[in-house]
Amino acid sequence: MQNSLEISWAQLALFSVVLVIPLLVNRYYQLAMAKEILIAVSRMAVQLILVGLYLQYVFSLNNLFVNIGWIILMILIGSSAIVGKANLPKRALFMPVVCGVSIGLLPLMLLLCYAIIRPEPVYSAQYVIPLAGMLLGNSLSSNIVALQNLFEAFEQRRSEYEAAIALGATPFQAASPFVLAALKKAQAPILASMATTGLVTLPGMMTGQILAGASPVLAIKYQLVILIAIFVMISVSLTLTLQLSLKRTLSQTGRIKVKPLS
Repeated sequence: MQNSLEISWAQLALFSVVLVIPLLVNRYYQLAMAKEILIAVSRMAVQLILVGLYLQYVFSLNNLFVNIGWIILMILIGSSAIVGKANLPKRALFMPVVCGVSIGLLPLMLLLCYAIIRPEPVYSAQYVIPLAGMLLGNSLSSNIVALQNLFEAFEQRRSEYEAAIALGATPFQAASPFVLAALKKAQAPILASMATTGLVTLPGMMTGQILAGASPVLAIKYQLVILIAIFVMISVSLTLTLQLSLKRTLSQTGRIKVKPLS
Protein backbone atom coordinates (compact mmCIF):
# COMPACT_ATOMS: atom_id res chain seq x y z
CA MET A 1 0.00 0.00 0.00
CA GLN A 2 1.14 3.54 -0.73
CA ASN A 3 1.90 6.08 1.97
CA SER A 4 0.05 9.39 1.95
CA LEU A 5 0.66 11.37 -1.23
CA GLU A 6 1.78 14.97 -1.09
CA ILE A 7 -0.50 17.77 -2.38
CA SER A 8 1.44 20.88 -3.39
CA TRP A 9 0.17 24.38 -2.71
CA ALA A 10 0.00 24.94 -6.47
CA GLN A 11 -2.22 21.89 -6.90
CA LEU A 12 -4.45 23.07 -4.05
CA ALA A 13 -4.75 26.52 -5.60
CA LEU A 14 -5.58 25.01 -8.99
CA PHE A 15 -8.25 22.75 -7.51
CA SER A 16 -9.79 25.74 -5.72
CA VAL A 17 -10.83 27.07 -9.14
CA VAL A 18 -13.81 24.66 -8.97
CA LEU A 19 -15.31 27.09 -6.43
CA VAL A 20 -16.44 29.10 -9.44
CA ILE A 21 -19.25 26.52 -9.86
CA PRO A 22 -21.20 27.43 -6.68
CA LEU A 23 -20.56 31.10 -7.45
CA LEU A 24 -22.11 30.66 -10.90
CA VAL A 25 -25.07 28.83 -9.37
CA ASN A 26 -25.46 31.71 -6.91
CA ARG A 27 -25.40 34.24 -9.75
CA TYR A 28 -27.78 32.30 -12.00
CA TYR A 29 -30.43 31.94 -9.29
CA GLN A 30 -29.71 35.41 -7.85
CA LEU A 31 -29.24 34.03 -4.36
CA ALA A 32 -27.22 37.09 -3.28
CA MET A 33 -24.84 34.84 -1.35
CA ALA A 34 -21.59 35.54 -3.22
CA LYS A 35 -20.14 37.67 -0.41
CA GLU A 36 -21.13 35.10 2.21
CA ILE A 37 -19.57 32.28 0.17
CA LEU A 38 -16.30 34.15 -0.37
CA ILE A 39 -16.05 35.11 3.30
CA ALA A 40 -16.78 31.54 4.44
CA VAL A 41 -14.21 30.03 2.06
CA SER A 42 -11.59 32.63 2.98
CA ARG A 43 -12.13 32.14 6.70
CA MET A 44 -12.00 28.37 6.29
CA ALA A 45 -8.70 28.55 4.42
CA VAL A 46 -7.02 31.02 6.78
CA GLN A 47 -8.26 29.26 9.92
CA LEU A 48 -7.19 25.81 8.71
CA ILE A 49 -3.73 27.01 7.66
CA LEU A 50 -3.17 28.79 10.98
CA VAL A 51 -4.49 25.84 12.98
CA GLY A 52 -2.33 23.45 10.93
CA LEU A 53 0.78 25.50 11.68
CA TYR A 54 -0.19 25.73 15.35
CA LEU A 55 -0.90 22.00 15.62
CA GLN A 56 2.51 21.21 14.13
CA TYR A 57 3.99 23.20 17.03
CA VAL A 58 1.65 21.59 19.60
CA PHE A 59 2.42 18.08 18.31
CA SER A 60 6.16 18.68 18.58
CA LEU A 61 5.79 20.28 22.03
CA ASN A 62 3.40 17.54 23.27
CA ASN A 63 2.86 19.18 26.67
CA LEU A 64 0.07 17.92 28.96
CA PHE A 65 -1.02 21.38 30.10
CA VAL A 66 -0.97 22.85 26.61
CA ASN A 67 -3.14 19.96 25.37
CA ILE A 68 -5.61 20.40 28.24
CA GLY A 69 -5.74 24.15 27.63
CA TRP A 70 -6.43 23.59 23.92
CA ILE A 71 -9.30 21.18 24.68
CA ILE A 72 -10.80 23.65 27.18
CA LEU A 73 -10.61 26.36 24.54
CA MET A 74 -12.32 24.05 22.03
CA ILE A 75 -15.13 23.37 24.52
CA LEU A 76 -15.64 27.06 25.26
CA ILE A 77 -15.66 28.12 21.59
CA GLY A 78 -17.91 25.20 20.64
CA SER A 79 -20.38 25.97 23.43
CA SER A 80 -20.48 29.62 22.45
CA ALA A 81 -21.17 28.61 18.84
CA ILE A 82 -24.01 26.29 19.92
CA VAL A 83 -25.80 29.01 21.91
CA GLY A 84 -25.13 31.64 19.25
CA LYS A 85 -26.35 29.53 16.31
CA ALA A 86 -29.45 28.53 18.30
CA ASN A 87 -30.14 32.27 18.64
CA LEU A 88 -30.35 32.12 22.43
CA PRO A 89 -28.95 34.43 25.15
CA LYS A 90 -25.43 33.36 26.10
CA ARG A 91 -25.59 34.79 29.61
CA ALA A 92 -28.34 32.35 30.57
CA LEU A 93 -27.40 29.22 28.63
CA PHE A 94 -23.64 29.28 28.05
CA MET A 95 -22.75 27.42 31.26
CA PRO A 96 -25.44 24.71 30.85
CA VAL A 97 -24.08 23.99 27.38
CA VAL A 98 -20.46 24.00 28.60
CA CYS A 99 -21.37 21.51 31.35
CA GLY A 100 -23.33 19.26 28.99
CA VAL A 101 -20.58 19.20 26.37
CA SER A 102 -17.78 18.74 28.92
CA ILE A 103 -19.45 15.85 30.73
CA GLY A 104 -20.20 14.22 27.39
CA LEU A 105 -16.62 14.64 26.13
CA LEU A 106 -14.12 14.21 28.96
CA PRO A 107 -15.03 10.70 30.26
CA LEU A 108 -15.05 9.39 26.68
CA MET A 109 -11.64 10.93 26.04
CA LEU A 110 -10.24 9.23 29.16
CA LEU A 111 -11.74 5.89 28.11
CA LEU A 112 -10.39 6.18 24.56
CA CYS A 113 -6.90 7.21 25.62
CA TYR A 114 -6.44 4.89 28.60
CA ALA A 115 -8.31 1.75 27.49
CA ILE A 116 -8.71 1.68 23.69
CA ILE A 117 -6.07 3.60 21.70
CA ARG A 118 -3.46 3.95 24.47
CA PRO A 119 -1.01 6.36 22.82
CA GLU A 120 2.46 6.95 24.25
CA PRO A 121 2.33 9.21 26.18
CA VAL A 122 -1.36 8.89 27.01
CA TYR A 123 -1.86 12.66 26.53
CA SER A 124 -0.23 12.61 23.07
CA ALA A 125 -1.42 15.68 21.16
CA GLN A 126 -1.40 13.71 17.89
CA TYR A 127 -4.33 11.65 19.20
CA VAL A 128 -5.98 13.71 21.95
CA ILE A 129 -6.64 16.90 19.99
CA PRO A 130 -8.00 15.32 16.77
CA LEU A 131 -10.20 12.92 18.78
CA ALA A 132 -11.61 15.76 20.89
CA GLY A 133 -12.17 17.80 17.73
CA MET A 134 -14.11 15.00 16.03
CA LEU A 135 -16.33 14.40 19.05
CA LEU A 136 -16.99 18.09 19.63
CA GLY A 137 -17.51 18.89 15.96
CA ASN A 138 -20.10 16.17 15.49
CA SER A 139 -22.01 17.18 18.63
CA LEU A 140 -22.32 20.87 17.68
CA SER A 141 -25.10 20.55 15.11
CA SER A 142 -27.08 18.11 17.26
CA ASN A 143 -27.02 20.45 20.26
CA ILE A 144 -28.02 23.41 18.09
CA VAL A 145 -30.98 21.47 16.65
CA ALA A 146 -32.05 20.30 20.12
CA LEU A 147 -32.01 23.79 21.66
CA GLN A 148 -33.75 25.35 18.66
CA ASN A 149 -36.53 22.76 18.78
CA LEU A 150 -36.96 23.07 22.54
CA PHE A 151 -37.37 26.84 22.52
CA GLU A 152 -39.47 26.84 19.35
CA ALA A 153 -41.82 24.45 21.18
CA PHE A 154 -42.09 26.89 24.07
CA GLU A 155 -43.04 29.62 21.59
CA GLN A 156 -45.38 27.65 19.34
CA ARG A 157 -46.94 25.28 21.88
CA ARG A 158 -47.14 27.60 24.85
CA SER A 159 -50.85 26.90 25.37
CA GLU A 160 -50.12 23.18 25.69
CA TYR A 161 -47.40 23.89 28.25
CA GLU A 162 -49.59 26.29 30.25
CA ALA A 163 -52.52 23.85 30.20
CA ALA A 164 -50.30 21.14 31.72
CA ILE A 165 -49.18 23.59 34.43
CA ALA A 166 -52.82 24.50 35.15
CA LEU A 167 -53.70 20.82 35.56
CA GLY A 168 -51.06 20.42 38.27
CA ALA A 169 -47.97 19.31 36.34
CA THR A 170 -44.57 20.59 37.45
CA PRO A 171 -42.71 22.82 34.98
CA PHE A 172 -40.37 19.92 34.09
CA GLN A 173 -43.29 17.53 33.57
CA ALA A 174 -45.08 20.08 31.38
CA ALA A 175 -41.91 20.58 29.29
CA SER A 176 -41.17 16.85 29.01
CA PRO A 177 -42.91 16.38 25.59
CA PHE A 178 -40.81 19.25 24.20
CA VAL A 179 -37.60 17.66 25.49
CA LEU A 180 -38.46 14.28 24.01
CA ALA A 181 -39.24 15.81 20.61
CA ALA A 182 -36.00 17.82 20.68
CA LEU A 183 -33.95 14.71 21.53
CA LYS A 184 -35.52 12.70 18.70
CA LYS A 185 -34.96 15.41 16.08
CA ALA A 186 -31.40 16.08 17.20
CA GLN A 187 -30.39 12.41 17.12
CA ALA A 188 -32.08 11.60 13.81
CA PRO A 189 -29.12 12.71 11.59
CA ILE A 190 -26.47 10.67 13.44
CA LEU A 191 -28.73 7.60 13.47
CA ALA A 192 -29.32 7.93 9.72
CA SER A 193 -25.58 8.38 9.14
CA MET A 194 -24.72 5.32 11.22
CA ALA A 195 -27.33 3.20 9.44
CA THR A 196 -25.91 4.03 5.99
CA THR A 197 -22.19 4.08 6.84
CA GLY A 198 -20.28 1.71 4.59
CA LEU A 199 -23.11 1.43 2.07
CA VAL A 200 -23.76 5.06 1.17
CA THR A 201 -20.83 6.86 2.79
CA LEU A 202 -17.23 6.19 3.75
CA PRO A 203 -16.61 8.30 6.86
CA GLY A 204 -13.88 10.91 6.94
CA MET A 205 -11.61 9.28 9.51
CA MET A 206 -11.65 5.94 7.72
CA THR A 207 -11.03 7.57 4.34
CA GLY A 208 -8.23 9.70 5.76
CA GLN A 209 -6.44 6.72 7.27
CA ILE A 210 -6.74 4.71 4.05
CA LEU A 211 -5.35 7.66 2.06
CA ALA A 212 -2.52 7.88 4.60
CA GLY A 213 -1.60 4.26 3.93
CA ALA A 214 -3.30 2.39 6.80
CA SER A 215 -4.92 -0.96 6.08
CA PRO A 216 -8.70 -0.81 5.47
CA VAL A 217 -9.33 -3.19 8.39
CA LEU A 218 -7.42 -0.98 10.83
CA ALA A 219 -9.19 2.09 9.44
CA ILE A 220 -12.56 0.37 9.99
CA LYS A 221 -11.67 -0.41 13.62
CA TYR A 222 -10.81 3.22 14.29
CA GLN A 223 -13.96 4.40 12.52
CA LEU A 224 -16.20 2.06 14.54
CA VAL A 225 -14.65 3.32 17.77
CA ILE A 226 -15.13 6.94 16.72
CA LEU A 227 -18.72 6.51 15.53
CA ILE A 228 -19.69 4.79 18.78
CA ALA A 229 -17.96 7.55 20.76
CA ILE A 230 -19.68 10.26 18.69
CA PHE A 231 -23.11 8.71 19.26
CA VAL A 232 -22.53 8.39 23.01
CA MET A 233 -21.13 11.95 23.15
CA ILE A 234 -24.18 13.31 21.36
CA SER A 235 -26.61 11.37 23.57
CA VAL A 236 -24.99 12.48 26.83
CA SER A 237 -24.38 16.09 25.84
CA LEU A 238 -27.91 16.51 24.44
CA THR A 239 -29.55 15.10 27.56
CA LEU A 240 -27.50 17.18 29.98
CA THR A 241 -27.64 20.36 27.91
CA LEU A 242 -31.44 20.21 27.64
CA GLN A 243 -31.97 19.36 31.31
CA LEU A 244 -29.55 22.03 32.57
CA SER A 245 -31.00 24.58 30.14
CA LEU A 246 -34.49 23.87 31.48
CA LYS A 247 -33.30 24.64 35.00
CA ARG A 248 -32.15 28.06 33.80
CA THR A 249 -35.26 28.57 31.69
CA LEU A 250 -38.17 27.62 33.96
CA SER A 251 -39.00 29.13 37.33
CA GLN A 252 -40.58 27.08 40.11
CA THR A 253 -43.97 28.51 39.18
CA GLY A 254 -43.52 27.58 35.51
CA ARG A 255 -42.68 31.02 34.15
CA ILE A 256 -40.42 30.88 31.07
CA LYS A 257 -37.45 33.11 31.89
CA VAL A 258 -35.35 32.57 28.73
CA LYS A 259 -36.56 33.31 25.22
CA PRO A 260 -34.88 33.22 21.78
CA LEU A 261 -33.25 36.47 20.70
CA SER A 262 -35.25 38.51 18.23
